[in-house]
Amino acid sequence: MKASTAVLAGIGATTAVVVGALAQAGGNESPGGAAALSATVPAEYRDLVQEAGNTCPEVSPNLLAALLKQESGFNPKASSPVGAQGIAQFMPSTWASHGIDANGDGKKDVWDPEDAIPSSAKYLCTIAEDVKDVPGDKRNNMLAAYNAGSGAVKKYNGVPPYKETQDYVQTISAAADSNPGGTGTTTDQAATVINAAEEKIGTPYSWGGGNANGASSGTCCSPSGKSGVGIVGFDCSGLTLYAYAKAGIALPRTAAEQYAASEPVNPRQMRPGDLVFYGTSAASIHHVGIYVGNGYILNAPKPGTKVRYDPMDTMPDLYAVARPTSNTNKEI
Repeated sequence: MKASTAVLAGIGATTAVVVGALAQAGGNESPGGAAALSATVPAEYRDLVQEAGNTCPEVSPNLLAALLKQESGFNPKASSPVGAQGIAQFMPSTWASHGIDANGDGKKDVWDPEDAIPSSAKYLCTIAEDVKDVPGDKRNNMLAAYNAGSGAVKKYNGVPPYKETQDYVQTISAAADSNPGGTGTTTDQAATVINAAEEKIGTPYSWGGGNANGASSGTCCSPSGKSGVGIVGFDCSGLTLYAYAKAGIALPRTAAEQYAASEPVNPRQMRPGDLVFYGTSAASIHHVGIYVGNGYILNAPKPGTKVRYDPMDTMPDLYAVARPTSNTNKEI
């Protein structure tokens, strides 16, 4: 698991609280514009998959749903001839080292989806970190490691030449990508966005600063009269513009324009890499940050500060969460 993700997991904020705040704020939610969770997920597991699918940038709810469907068909009592158990098909030795008591009942139970589904997401995040330096497609390598083990992926410098593993990776990837919402950022792009922004933590805030190439000297002046001239750094939208450029996605310059170039996301379907906007209307948006999970954003907050993590409710006027798309001509 990424060190930053692990640190954030220890901070007391909860995504549920922020989601509630967004729902009450009357933000411009558009279920049709969000990356909807696959309809193949049984109703009793949808909330579990949605929440666990936001454990780290490398995992999405739809990817987790596709994996669970492939592993067990969402059967919590599934068992395989080789000994894999439960809805996520953990081998006993893997469960012993990676299973968690996610529902807090005092027991980590491989047969209980409330433990097994979050454990599966956590394990995916762990192996994504373990094979991050292996050449090739990162998602494919992560899925291959889930199926065949990290050692095999490292040995073969990518997906190993096992037909079962190759079919497994292809099937899950295709299922995850076929779900609604495919025009938005991919899981790999979201991870790139967050990593790029993380590398700029500690960079000074500069009004008007930042572009697709990185930090730059800003301009004059902010609404409070602060000048960015002579300060090499980022303002809020300059940071997001830069981070998304690293993922191959061109964003407009201002926060309001970036919202217009994105599709609103239902707060229950937000995932790391999404943009969080602040204002009282689409036209009055004045701040933007990058959602990183656990109720936190990465952002360039205001003059006199530096790029840092903040709680999503750091400002009182949360307006919406949105996911950038290739469409940059949408009107506010």
